[in-house]
Amino acid sequence: MKRIAKIIGVVLGGFLGLLLLFLVYFFWAIQIEEPKIDKNQIHKEQLLQINDTSFIYQDAWLRKNSYGLWEMYISGSPTELGIKNGILSEKLMHFQEAAFVEQLREMIPSDNYLSFLKYVTAYMNRKLPDYIPIEYQNEIKAVSLFSSPDFSFIGDSYMRQLNYHAAHDIGHAMQNLHLVECTAFGVWGSRSEDSSLLIGRNFDFYVGDAFAKNKIVQFVKPTQGYAFSSITWAGMIGVLSGMNNQGLSITLNSAKADIPFTAKTPVSIIAREILQYSATINQAFEIAKKRRSFVAESFMIASANDHRVAIIEKTPDTTILYQTASEQIELTNHFQSDYLSQSEMNIENEKENVTTYRFKRVKELLARKKQFDPQDFVAILRNTKGLKDADIGLGNEGAINQLIAHHSVVFKPQERRFWISTFPYQEGPFLCYQLDSIFNNTSLLKQANSLQSPLSAYKSFVSKHQDIPKERIAADSVFLAQDYLQFLKFKEGVLALKEGVFIDIDLFIATNPNYFYTYECVGDYYLQLNNYGQAEKYYRKAMSCFIPNLYEKQRLQEKILL
Repeated sequence: MKRIAKIIGVVLGGFLGLLLLFLVYFFWAIQIEEPKIDKNQIHKEQLLQINDTSFIYQDAWLRKNSYGLWEMYISGSPTELGIKNGILSEKLMHFQEAAFVEQLREMIPSDNYLSFLKYVTAYMNRKLPDYIPIEYQNEIKAVSLFSSPDFSFIGDSYMRQLNYHAAHDIGHAMQNLHLVECTAFGVWGSRSEDSSLLIGRNFDFYVGDAFAKNKIVQFVKPTQGYAFSSITWAGMIGVLSGMNNQGLSITLNSAKADIPFTAKTPVSIIAREILQYSATINQAFEIAKKRRSFVAESFMIASANDHRVAIIEKTPDTTILYQTASEQIELTNHFQSDYLSQSEMNIENEKENVTTYRFKRVKELLARKKQFDPQDFVAILRNTKGLKDADIGLGNEGAINQLIAHHSVVFKPQERRFWISTFPYQEGPFLCYQLDSIFNNTSLLKQANSLQSPLSAYKSFVSKHQDIPKERIAADSVFLAQDYLQFLKFKEGVLALKEGVFIDIDLFIATNPNYFYTYECVGDYYLQLNNYGQAEKYYRKAMSCFIPNLYEKQRLQEKILL
């Protein structure tokens, strides 16, 4: 008996020893070496707050315009860019992180599981710095100095900011595109009203309405590379939609990939490098080839110098340049090149998801006119219908406009001009900005700072280089007066039903009668009440509507069989 006890003790001791060694290795492995920032470069006392929505720091500034868009101008070395960004947007960074964490808690309500995922993510991203250029590590580190300690339970500030730059990648890899359903398209030559390049895109990356509340139109003038503008949020230095002063624009559309087990270069960082250091499609392609991503992504590149648009299709092990023979191009969430379109993952993606449906819808709308201008593109980006103008319900992923877009933008690279959406979604006015007027005159601001107060210099600069009113594209007043109000009532009804609150079912259905999810929500409500007959009735009604994705059909079928 003593011998058995001794053996058990040895085995347990060995097991505990191995466990201890594993834990030591694990916590050693997830430690990230951080760049060193000389904090003597930070002069926070120089921050000038004009009011609640206007700030100046040295030659940089941040302000909220009358349409609710934040505008930021920063310049300098990577560290200077990060410091200026962090000082100006410190409060916005706190709001952004709170919105992200709130949505994360809604998706993962268990604190234990959330804590577990924190360590899983840390382990997956343990080699992340090895794949991010040092200049961007320095910029992210500088930004992270202004992160709030309120979220230290997730990790230290630098680790959090670094991981947030991979959130787009991890999100679409782990969720199989359910959070990322973007659409982009372009025309040039005979398909454009004035023969110039024209690109439109909806960035449908949804992590809650609050996350998209404080969009920033950022103007960046680095000491190396080209000046550029991107549409982003506080703390984010990567690029998701942007254009540089050479007339090269870039947008990102995710594709399906295997779930990665270790991080590589986040696609937003690859896009940032392309935008900062490319003036042609070939230069962009060379940068994309040398970086290893850990998800599948398509980068739509429009180049004024090349006078055409191309798509860089990228997987963790392949990079392909795809171009069309015609003067138009479309992009949703699948690959189109001969090689990658035939991959097993891509074929599975097209069968399971709504990417092909939206792709056909874009082609259908582009076939209705011979030539397009920016206003025509905005109309397509706002379109909520399905193929052949079918009413598939507001919010359906089969539509180009799913009423979830973080931002919607139209680029005109040869004029260095772009139009950006304002609240709500794509339905408010599209404001117009012209890059040359901003970047070619920033020296005036610096000269003014040496002669007069930063406040008067800022006012002079902003008055001359803000949104161009005469180029502004009007809001969709008809939609806002009718369908949008109904959609808001629909969203309120969804929340009420999820909480088990009694509402008039017929009135709720009337807010969005052609959307399958309307009937699924009603079915879920009756299921909570154990009224299985009514639940099945509405689940079957949902099945009779247009359902964009296979996983949603399977979810409904499983509920019917309960």
